[in-house]
Amino acid sequence: MSSLRFIWLIFVVIFSFSSCLVAENAYHYSYMPKKIYENQLFPVTVKGPENNATLTFDTSSTTQPLFSNPLVTKNAQDTFYTYYFKAKKSDIHIPILFITSGTTQTSLDARTITLAPLKAPKDFSGVLATTFKIKGQQVSNYDDKNHMVTLSIEAHEANLEDMALQNSHEFGVEQLQRNHAKVTAEFYAVLPREQKGLHFTYFNTVKKRYISVNIPINVVNASVTTQSDLNPKVDAFEKLKKYALIGFSLFFLLMFVWKRDFFYLILGVVASITLLTFYIPHKQICVKQGAPLYILPTQTSTIGTRISQK
Repeated sequence: MSSLRFIWLIFVVIFSFSSCLVAENAYHYSYMPKKIYENQLFPVTVKGPENNATLTFDTSSTTQPLFSNPLVTKNAQDTFYTYYFKAKKSDIHIPILFITSGTTQTSLDARTITLAPLKAPKDFSGVLATTFKIKGQQVSNYDDKNHMVTLSIEAHEANLEDMALQNSHEFGVEQLQRNHAKVTAEFYAVLPREQKGLHFTYFNTVKKRYISVNIPINVVNASVTTQSDLNPKVDAFEKLKKYALIGFSLFFLLMFVWKRDFFYLILGVVASITLLTFYIPHKQICVKQGAPLYILPTQTSTIGTRISQK
């Protein structure tokens, strides 16, 4: 009887150990780059048998994915969990990944990816991407010496937030939106009027080489904005209302002094309050969220950004 118990105990231990091995081997990294470059966005993919597992990287690590929830794709009986990381200035350490599937818990060991040097040309924009497309462009007059060039960009696995031009003294990235690998943004740059084209390169992380981008600068409206156009337009009707309120205020006050009738005093006070309410500058104003902020105070000016908060 004791022999049967011993055999049964050995069977339970072997079965439990085998289950743990199966659980550990069921999940593994199906893709992990061997080397990366500074500021590169790159994917890390885990392959597993189920799509209802919970994956969490060690929260004590300073290295975390851009999105806490992975991009989940299913192929037949396999499920792929893809996370995106961004490299910095040194080797990146992927932390331990804890996996919970039902009552089973396992983990994948931490990994280290080597940072490789990248010799950049002078016209390098700082962007590394698998794809990079200019979806639209706008060129307009900025002032009498410069153009404003705005590019609508769509890319994948790209660090568009780091985009810069060496030959522009003013540039920036606005409206950046990221959805895992896909990223869109508006890039603007101020260039000299005599410059007829925009040239820069980005590094294609799939082809492992620099790709040139050339954009002609053609201003739709060639007329240069004059200094008088930079002043906000004065509404003639608003000016008429202002002078009318001033006239009514003075008239009613004079009538009160002459007639000694408080009715005229009330009308004069109302007119004066209305004048002060509408035409004295406010210390604080409320701007609608999403309202465009133009580079210059003209109707044809380029939108530099939009108000993000009310």
